[in-house]
Amino acid sequence: MEIQEKKLKRLLKSAMREAIHEERTLFYDLISEIIEDIGLAKAIDEGKKTKKVPKEEIYKILRAR
Repeated sequence: MEIQEKKLKRLLKSAMREAIHEERTLFYDLISEIIEDIGLAKAIDEGKKTKKVPKEEIYKILRAR
């Protein structure tokens, strides 16, 4: 790696650290959304592997709560 590339890499890392530090809430929200999306995708995949249940049965369970 050339000296210029190493310097650029250091500068980019420094800029990213500074941005994350200054915009902590924004990055926290972004990471939270990503984690939720991953969890939802896994739940959908798992749901596709299970047997289907009639809507009425689900509504009955929800009304009981």
